[in-house]
Amino acid sequence: MSDDTFPTVRHVTSRRIVAVRGESLEVRDDRVVGEAPLEIRAAGPRQEPVAVAVTMRTPGFEAELAAGFLWTEGLLDGQEVLGTVPGNPAGLSQPDDTIVVRLSRPFDDSKVAERHFVATASCGICGKASIDEVALRAAPLPDGPVVARSVVLALPDLLRAAQRAFDETGGLHAAGLFSPTGELLALREDVGRHNALDKLVGSQVLAGAMPLHDRILMVSGRVSFEIVQKAAVAGIPIVCAVSAPSDLAIETAERLGVTLVGFLRGDGFNVYARDARIDLRDLSGLG
Repeated sequence: MSDDTFPTVRHVTSRRIVAVRGESLEVRDDRVVGEAPLEIRAAGPRQEPVAVAVTMRTPGFEAELAAGFLWTEGLLDGQEVLGTVPGNPAGLSQPDDTIVVRLSRPFDDSKVAERHFVATASCGICGKASIDEVALRAAPLPDGPVVARSVVLALPDLLRAAQRAFDETGGLHAAGLFSPTGELLALREDVGRHNALDKLVGSQVLAGAMPLHDRILMVSGRVSFEIVQKAAVAGIPIVCAVSAPSDLAIETAERLGVTLVGFLRGDGFNVYARDARIDLRDLSGLG
């Protein structure tokens, strides 16, 4: 796993609470997850920044979230991310609530008008395009890798062991990027599952590691259409989750060529789409 420094301010805060446990009452401080809006803007050379979206997120890794969002939403269109610039401290009380992604070519603001981006921490980007439209943005995925069943079964514990902020608050989603042998390469957390994935993808965009064809995505919650489409656009061929996928997530995985694993708990899991990437030859009844 990369030695990233987790954010130390605003992502977790302290609040005074009244805790009731059975017949006892205690007034104490409690650690809670932070949530704040982030305005994502984009600009090419000598271009005024274009407002792209506002998303509710857990503060921290703003550059990765912005870069990952632009990538997974298909808004880069070949532009190279040159860097990011936070908001102006002189004019904003929280300058890290605004970020500008600097691109190698001018940003086409007509794409923003066409997509009508509205984001929240709970549902992600609403009013998504059709699966066919997403397929146009997602390059074909490779046939592999083929992953051992033992590797798949180990992913939830590896993810949970690395969730530092969750241990403090119990209130964050996590997205982890793994190698085909089960090595945890990167992990990001956020109050929104789509933001956690965008931060994770953004870390790889900024590292020049795209596309993610030889990687496994493990998420801590359920799998929605949005998680599958973002993974596919990032080039991730295998998506695993501890909870259930939606029917649209399954349909999208089949259409885009993504292996989709759900209810990954204990010694079992369900493969909902493209099971050829999971090595199950040791199990009875399979040739």
